[in-house]
Amino acid sequence: MTTHAPQAAQTVTLPTTLDEAVAALTAMPTAVPVAGGTDLMHAVNSGRLRPAALVGLGRISEIRGWQYQDGHALLGAGLTHARMGRPDFAALIPALAAAARASGPPHIRNAGTLGGNIATAAPTGDALPVLAALEATLIIAGLNGARREIPVSHLLAGVEMLNGGELIGYVRVPLLHAPQVFLKATGRTGPGRAVASVALVLDPARRGVRCAVGAIAPMPLRPLEAEQWVAQLIDWDNDRALVPEALQAFGEYVAAACIPDPAPGPDGTVAALPPAVLHLRRTVAALARRALGRALS
Repeated sequence: MTTHAPQAAQTVTLPTTLDEAVAALTAMPTAVPVAGGTDLMHAVNSGRLRPAALVGLGRISEIRGWQYQDGHALLGAGLTHARMGRPDFAALIPALAAAARASGPPHIRNAGTLGGNIATAAPTGDALPVLAALEATLIIAGLNGARREIPVSHLLAGVEMLNGGELIGYVRVPLLHAPQVFLKATGRTGPGRAVASVALVLDPARRGVRCAVGAIAPMPLRPLEAEQWVAQLIDWDNDRALVPEALQAFGEYVAAACIPDPAPGPDGTVAALPPAVLHLRRTVAALARRALGRALS
């Protein structure tokens, strides 16, 4: 509830297909799409947003499920966190299911959607580091049935943006059939906003490790050198064995890559990290170490 009632939107459109939604957004450039509304309504209630029109996506059944497609899972952007947290989905993409279950209390999980998590692109979005580690691809719906694909990392980094009237329709995720882990640290007990999060997936076919760190920067960070380094140490032919010392080193490598030391000053000295930043680096190191350990166990 809010003590200052927001101005009502002038128009509310409820399309039943993705193409109808795109047409409505194209016809009303000032309209705002809304699915679960968990972030949108917070912005409205706080007075930061006054949409002149809304295009509701809740009646578009085609984007509320998923299907298999050439070794990938094609996920509808309207999938809720609650749906992704169920056991059948967890068997498909475990890390994304874990992120969905950790995304907040039941009323948030029941309303919030995968597409909304991506479009809002809040640094604390739990699905974002998982999608980055999985190297997911977005299928963008445009006018007159047009579809184009962009890597999710490109959208989050601002390399490629949505054009006017476009919507995220689907998310294509490779099915690796290998261990995946999502872990996060919060500032309080129970589901809450992440202080830091780590998604880690193994790719045995390519003998690779993919890791993404969320919540500590505007977009998920991929410590590519740390990934390549540890992948070379894993005995892929012998139960993916790795010496314990390498786990510790991997965590520190990831943390240092994502939260580097300050640049040297004019006299060549390097200032110490502030205590809060040092604590955050230690948190990231612990999450990365535990994530890899669980994936390899």
